[in-house]
Amino acid sequence: MNTYSKYVMPFWLMAYLLSTSVALAQADEAERLKRSLGQITDSTAYVDALNRLALISYEQSADTTFHYAVRARQIADRLHYQKGRADALNNLGVVYDIKGNPQLALKYYNDAHMVYTRISDTVNVVQTLMNIGGVYRQLGRNDRSIEYVESALDLGYGLSQDSILSLVIYNYLLLFPERTGQAEADRYMRDAREIASRYNDIRTLIALDHLTAQALIDKGERESGLAVWDGVINQAIEKRLYYVSMDMLVGIGDLVATDDPARAAAYYSRGLDIADSLDYLFYSKVMARKLYDLYTTINEPAEASHYSRLLVGLYDKQELLDNTANIDYVDYAIKEQQLERLEEKSRSQTFFLLLALLGCVLAVGIILAIRQTLRVSRRLNARIVAQNLHLQKTLDALEQSQAENSRIMDVVAHDLRNPIGAISSAASMLLEMGGGMEHERKMLELIRKSATDSLGLVTGLLEVNKQAADMPKESVDLDELLRYCVDLMQSKAVAKQQDIALRSRSVTIIANREKLWRVVSNLIANAIKFSPPGGQIDVLLRVNPNGVRISVKDRGIGIPEHLRAKVFDMFTEAKRPGTDGEQPFGLGLAISKHIVEAHGGRIWFESNADNEPGTTFFLELPH
Repeated sequence: MNTYSKYVMPFWLMAYLLSTSVALAQADEAERLKRSLGQITDSTAYVDALNRLALISYEQSADTTFHYAVRARQIADRLHYQKGRADALNNLGVVYDIKGNPQLALKYYNDAHMVYTRISDTVNVVQTLMNIGGVYRQLGRNDRSIEYVESALDLGYGLSQDSILSLVIYNYLLLFPERTGQAEADRYMRDAREIASRYNDIRTLIALDHLTAQALIDKGERESGLAVWDGVINQAIEKRLYYVSMDMLVGIGDLVATDDPARAAAYYSRGLDIADSLDYLFYSKVMARKLYDLYTTINEPAEASHYSRLLVGLYDKQELLDNTANIDYVDYAIKEQQLERLEEKSRSQTFFLLLALLGCVLAVGIILAIRQTLRVSRRLNARIVAQNLHLQKTLDALEQSQAENSRIMDVVAHDLRNPIGAISSAASMLLEMGGGMEHERKMLELIRKSATDSLGLVTGLLEVNKQAADMPKESVDLDELLRYCVDLMQSKAVAKQQDIALRSRSVTIIANREKLWRVVSNLIANAIKFSPPGGQIDVLLRVNPNGVRISVKDRGIGIPEHLRAKVFDMFTEAKRPGTDGEQPFGLGLAISKHIVEAHGGRIWFESNADNEPGTTFFLELPH
């Protein structure tokens, strides 16, 4: 963490808050919202306005944020408006974070996260994961912090509307610089800058420049880093990002305080002037304390005395504000928990009372029905026993028939391999001998290709008839397997001027390596087959609580609506030639489905979102 973190708000939280709006624009928006509250007739819109007011009021007063968040939550609970409730809980988490109570901040962030997850608000799920990870970092729980922030990163890369991803990447690099090598950090920085630029997110771009300055200093390029840092501060102030500039002024002042006290004093004084002009009482105290400590260290008693008196006045002002606000944040949280327990107890009592009444009514009906049921059940039992015996005989016959069919299919397919293989070998030998007429060589090529295709078809038939028990499993590193598949398919992609992009991470599952390779290779081969020359194919591995998910995305010709239900059928009518005339067999996806289900997983496909051409196939396996 930054060396000056004990004096200021956690910088990961500041990065989240700066994403709401620019400082002066916040004040203007707050005034507009306050004036419009009385004119809002829609209750949910009123809750949204209160939550927005809470979020943009933190710079002026955390008490104001608390006031609006509590009102929003009360109304949202009454309306059963889950999104409004989650936003209010998240704002309460921000309040407790700013007030320096990480335990309560963690509680409210987690409550908000659970509601966002329940209503499938993925963007805010990512944001709350990031907030929870930041709080765990404050508490020194780095293992938990890494788990949550990396989950936010993985989920963020899967978002279609990915504007928040640049902020997640920034926080990851800020909180855990040791987790990435230089090449990976550079890639993350490029991704974050590309996303922030795409959405014209000036605030996050400035924050990324701050990381660049810190990286230069860490590499020993102190003067270059300080110059960049100084420029970032000026840019933040020019863009009216005053709250962020406070932290940067403290940070750069701390860095130069030992070598150049006058320069440090100038940074602190600049921050104090901005804080005083905008009534940022918290940062006025931080800057005054910095100046007092600096002048005490360099033995300038007159200046130290001046800032000592200023500090006393600021603390008196803070005490007056606290007394005027008369808000006990911890008491609110305790009473809220007590109220939740009472409500839960009341709901339980009401439920059991209704259950008891219903039980009494049902008991009367059951007693009346038992006698009739007993008489009927005796007759039915005899009939059911007879039907069960008949069904069991039928099931045994079907199983025997299925086993015989599978055996015959295996024998036929196996016996076909030898003559077909001989035809292929003979054609290959004749072609290698050379000579003969041109039309004879073309005929031999056709014979060899047909024999090769027939062998593939026979192999497919044998795969379909294999059972799950015939697939021995072992530990498989999916990252290694995916890279092998992509490397193997690159030649086919290059032949069509296509590019395969792989993004994965090391994760191990129990699976049949050969069969799983066949599934992934088939999906990538199909993507190549149905993509136009020059197309892009993305292969992505993600880890989630239920297992692992592999996706293969192309920008090809897509799958028409009338063929969707037949894609995974054996010898499907959905088979079509590729963009370069490649011929299909109609077995690949059926075999893939058989293999995936034998592993306890599932396979499906979706059309690309936002009217983007092409299809994405998904493969999900248990972890």
